Amino acid sequence: MEKRFAPIASHLMGAGTLVRQPAKASPARVLPDDPALAVMTDLRQVAAVLVDPDVDIEAAQRIMIRRNVRSLFVVNVDNEVLGLITATDLLGEKPMQHLVRYGGRRSEIRVRDLMTPQARLEVLPMAAVERARVGHVVATLKAAGRQHAMVVEDDAQGHAVVRGVFSAVQLEKQLGETVATGAPARSFAEIEAALAH
Repeated sequence: MEKRFAPIASHLMGAGTLVRQPAKASPARVLPDDPALAVMTDLRQVAAVLVDPDVDIEAAQRIMIRRNVRSLFVVNVDNEVLGLITATDLLGEKPMQHLVRYGGRRSEIRVRDLMTPQARLEVLPMAAVERARVGHVVATLKAAGRQHAMVVEDDAQGHAVVRGVFSAVQLEKQLGETVATGAPARSFAEIEAALAH
């Protein structure tokens, strides 16, 4: 005989209801001689934050704030990397330079206009990262004057895929000290303030 189930009682959602988000664990402390993998965001475990190249830069800033990231992978519909857009790209001189050169309004600037294109993105091979130490990562970011470094590996079909990301901000949290890379530091409070204008 078939068991009968009663429906669960429902009610209308109240104003001010929030969406529960997973609690973020504090990252483990590291030392310069610890394995580099201890500070890499592994994209097999953490979903990459992606953006379409035709999204306007105001929307890209909101995505960064909401997802608590300082860079977005710019991808096509097949998730092939077209470029990278960072908080520095959005809040630095690039938007003003674009407006001076092409005219228009800030709200008309698209991610594709400011991103670093794929052909100019330097990447680190996963095989080298597996042998590296945290100190090597710090030295790499400092030498490049960048806040981020991408790690690539080949998939089973021999296609290059982005496997992970190093972030100067993440390194600072885990090392407990400043990692000066020569790129201008921007907090999310600064990003939010810029959005208000």
